[in-house]
Parts: sequence; structure tokens; C-alpha cells
Amino acid sequence: MIPCAAGLFLFGAVAGSAGSGGTENADSATPVPTATVTVTAQPAATTASDEPPAPKGTTRPADDNAGGEVPVPDFVGMGLQSAQDAAQAKGFHVLSSHDSLGRDRMQVLDRNWKVCFQSVKAGEPAATDTELDFGSVKTEENCPARDEKPPTVEGGRMPDLAGKSVKAARGALDSGTSLTVTDAAEDRMVLMESNWKVCTQVPDAGTKLNGQPVEITAVKFEESCP
Repeated sequence: MIPCAAGLFLFGAVAGSAGSGGTENADSATPVPTATVTVTAQPAATTASDEPPAPKGTTRPADDNAGGEVPVPDFVGMGLQSAQDAAQAKGFHVLSSHDSLGRDRMQVLDRNWKVCFQSVKAGEPAATDTELDFGSVKTEENCPARDEKPPTVEGGRMPDLAGKSVKAARGALDSGTSLTVTDAAEDRMVLMESNWKVCTQVPDAGTKLNGQPVEITAVKFEESCP
């Protein structure tokens, strides 16, 4: 009876030791790293149909005109605002305008002006980055026979200011020039210079300018010089 009991005790001790060691190894074993594979999707080839749409409110230029030339429309006779809108619709965005009567008036409200002349002839091909300049007058005025642009100093000599607006005359001279303006008809103050035209000037046209003072007389445009 004793040997048998001893045998059972030994078997139980061995079994317990084996079970305890198995559990400890399972808890402390370092896990085997698992390989991770990352798949990156390649972008599909871009085609013309994949091109993002133009932002709302803009117009994508036609492919046949990209980098090319466009025939310039005939703007003469159109209102200045309408002419500018039509030019922009054709792709021209470098626009300017001036007073065709040579008075150097500002086109404050374009709808009150009409086009008399255009810098690029109608029908002539031009790149869309070409500047289009419109010579214009007020809608109630008649277009002049030729485009009168403000006078300029050329070769350092006094320009001919007769018939030009006092504003245009002042703009032609150096900003440091001493300019005296007097009313040729009455003793009035010359306030709105674009409404006054030059009658006489000192020095005369063609005189070499060397900083000397300039004197002009003027009357309103609807009046005659004395």
C-alpha cells in the first residue's frame, strides 16, 4: 500500500510541474511578427475628359484659339460699355479708352460714352493679350473726323496746345512746370479744366523747353476764342 501511494504522489507532482511550465511559456513567449503588405493604387492616366471643370463663372477658352489669334470685331458705333463686354467675350481683356475730342475727360460711366475709333482695325487678327484702345465721345456728341489724342512733349519742345483742353495741356507738361491759366474772354476762374480749351500759349509751339514758366489763355469749349 505504501509504494502505490508514493507512486501516485510522484506522478501527480510531475504532471503538475509539466502543466505549470506550459502555461508560463505560453504567456511569456514573444509573438511572431506578421508581415504587412501595403498596396498603393496607381492613378489612372489623365485624359481630356478627366480635366477638372472650369470654376463657375469663368469660360475656358476654345482649344482652336488657345495661343492663337482672333479676328477683332467692329466696335465703332457701340456704347463703350457694350464694346468692352463684347471684347471680353472674344477673349480680349487688356482694354483702355480715351477722349477722342482731345479733352482728356475721364470715362466715369462707360454707358454714357460711345466708340468712335479702335486701335486695331475690325477683322484684323490679333492675339487675345493685345491691348484694345477705344477712342470715344459722349453719346450725345458727334464723332470727330479724326481721333484727337492728348498732346505730348516730343524732343523736349513745346507742343501745340491750341484747341486742346486745359487739362490735356497740363498733362502734357512736366509736373514741375509753373503753369498760369487765365480766362481769355472774361475774368472767370478756370475750375473744370477739361471744359476749357486753349486759345493762346507762351512759349510758342516748337520752343525748346528748359523749365521756363508756361502761360495760356482759354475759353469754354462752346465759346470762340477772342
